[in-house]
Amino acid sequence: MTSRDERLLFTLHGVVRDVLRDSAGRVVWDSGWNKNAIVDDCRRLLSSFMRGAPIGALGIQGLQVGAGLAAWDAPPGPPPASTSQTALVDPQPFLLPKAALQLDFLAGPVVSATPTNRLQIAATFGPGVPPWPDGSHSSATLREFGLVAELEGLPVLINYRTHPAIPKDPASTLERTIWLTF
Repeated sequence: MTSRDERLLFTLHGVVRDVLRDSAGRVVWDSGWNKNAIVDDCRRLLSSFMRGAPIGALGIQGLQVGAGLAAWDAPPGPPPASTSQTALVDPQPFLLPKAALQLDFLAGPVVSATPTNRLQIAATFGPGVPPWPDGSHSSATLREFGLVAELEGLPVLINYRTHPAIPKDPASTLERTIWLTF
């Protein structure tokens, strides 16, 4: 069996859906479900857990969002996410910590009280979150995100996606739902 065959048999994948709401709670944009990339460090993290001695290995610690590059707004659009991605393109992304995320097991589309092979991560970026514009960001437009874990005491990216610009104004709320299937 080649490594290519192993990748075809391995079903680890992720999807994401973004819903942007105005200040009155009305949906102004819904991305629908889109694929995102499970990056190489996620596989290293899983290997650490499976070994049974995950020294310095911690699961999801937060969700980073970044401005990406304004050049992505012009054709051909944002580049596809790469599984070799190790950090967001934005050198100063905003981190929504784990305490602000809702993590649930899923059985099909239904939340399960017992572990399954699917995990749902729900994040809400309310009004003023991220707190941009700031000294590094001229607006709160979002173009990329990644889930962050910890391996060997260092933050690592485990999931990554570039996407069309989401112009998040100070009064809007972005609801991001990520499903990971193992």
